[in-house]
Amino acid sequence: MAQLSPQLAAALRGERPLLFGSVEINLPGHDLLLLDGAGELMVGNRKFVGRDPVYGVLNSIKGLADSMGDSAPAVTLGLLPSGDAALAKLVDPAVQGSPVTIAIGCIDIATGLAVPNPYVLFAGELDVPTITWGANSRRLDYRFGSVAERLFAVDEGRALSNAFHQHVWPGELGLEFVTGVEEWVPWGQKLDMTAIQTRSNLPGLGSTRKRT
Repeated sequence: MAQLSPQLAAALRGERPLLFGSVEINLPGHDLLLLDGAGELMVGNRKFVGRDPVYGVLNSIKGLADSMGDSAPAVTLGLLPSGDAALAKLVDPAVQGSPVTIAIGCIDIATGLAVPNPYVLFAGELDVPTITWGANSRRLDYRFGSVAERLFAVDEGRALSNAFHQHVWPGELGLEFVTGVEEWVPWGQKLDMTAIQTRSNLPGLGSTRKRT
């Protein structure tokens, strides 16, 4: 787990530390830098704002907590888009997978600047958008998962394909003429029993099955 920078740790030990929360979303062609309240704040050489003129404001952050388990954590970010054009850009499939960083920091009251190195609470990727309509409101709830979700990705299909095999080992033709590798037949279709099955963890598989 990341540690607090010495400057931030010293500021938090002060009598009246002034905290702020920030959200950074690296959209294609635009970095959305939002604060959890009104105003503007320089964090390093980047300006975070309470209202982005193009995309709107931050409304809520849900699901941010320490936890342990066998699933990657997920957080829901609520945004209030500034208009229909902003909403359309935020739900565009091209933004899926854009990096998201949530951090907390402290403001130096004397200078009005952020104390160096805010503490990163969560780093993830945009995943599923949900639009909530009200009588006089419109909110975009964006679920984004932790970067740890990539650890659950299954690449078995790619590893067993000839194209991927030769991408890793150019000119190695070990999979070029292999057919019938773990074929899944939809229910109701006749199964070709002449193909060689490659799995051996199920009874009856791994044999030629009527092949002559």
